[in-house]
Amino acid sequence: MDTQKKVAIVTGGAAGLGLAITQKLVKEQIQTIMIGRNEQQLQEAASTLGDLCSYKVLDLQHLAQIPSCVEEIVNEFGQIDILVNNAGINQKKAFTEVTDEEFLRVIQTNVLSVFSLSREVSKVMIAAGGGVMVNISSMAAQYGIPKVIAYTAAKSAIEGMTRAMAVELSPVGIRVNCVAPGFIKTAMSSKALDDDPERKNKVLSRTPIGHLGLPEDVADAVYYLSTAGAKYVTGIIMPVDGGNSIGF
Repeated sequence: MDTQKKVAIVTGGAAGLGLAITQKLVKEQIQTIMIGRNEQQLQEAASTLGDLCSYKVLDLQHLAQIPSCVEEIVNEFGQIDILVNNAGINQKKAFTEVTDEEFLRVIQTNVLSVFSLSREVSKVMIAAGGGVMVNISSMAAQYGIPKVIAYTAAKSAIEGMTRAMAVELSPVGIRVNCVAPGFIKTAMSSKALDDDPERKNKVLSRTPIGHLGLPEDVADAVYYLSTAGAKYVTGIIMPVDGGNSIGF
């Protein structure tokens, strides 16, 4: 293992918050491999980030393909020091209208894939003597939000898994933490809130800092938790939300 270089995996690393995380890690000279299912999106992101960024095409719903993907990364890069479980899907639909199949699809992508990938990467990290995992949660796990029942269940599971993983893996040198983003300014969120002034006012009125966050705010938190600066931090859920989760 090369103790100088670091190798990171970011799932869903070519768009949205995942891209901001990838950009931050690359900026800090960390070799970063994005995992995603949209090859064109992955190619475009990698082409702008240089030699420290590469990608693997994988739909994380296909759990059986995860072990071979991890093995491929280890064979190519020699190690995995950081895993950021960012990829996820959402569905906005009234609770009574969500089908079993829709609920299960969200759980499979947002929970089962995190479990499977973390399990495989942890084997690599244990053999190497340590590593860092950062999971991405949501305000949906901090308080109730209507019409996102499956997403809420999934992100609540991620927070519970973070604590369980931290307790089991920290003694063997693997720190596991979680970042829970609040309302972050992206093209998608801006459009959604601008089209719904009442919802936007509600969001801002309970956010003490008074404005939306930026993708790089989340990326900075993930990077901090990935570094030696957080060497005594494990098992936490870190809201990056301008105080939204404690706002009134």
